Amino acid sequence: MEVLVNNKLYAVQPGTTVAALLQFIQLSSEKGVAIAINSQVIPKASWQEQLLQTADKVTIIRATQGG
Repeated sequence: MEVLVNNKLYAVQPGTTVAALLQFIQLSSEKGVAIAINSQVIPKASWQEQLLQTADKVTIIRATQGG
């Protein structure tokens, strides 16, 4: 199945969780990362269980320091 992550298309297996997606795209789930699926913010506590669906639009935001 395909999901759109920050406007880039990825092919993932059915049953892929948010946490597994982060591993797949080699992005650590460190502090300062926020994820929304179809414009709905997903709490970090739910990343291990939240399953992705075909054509989901995933937005990943990373906080940066600076001013």
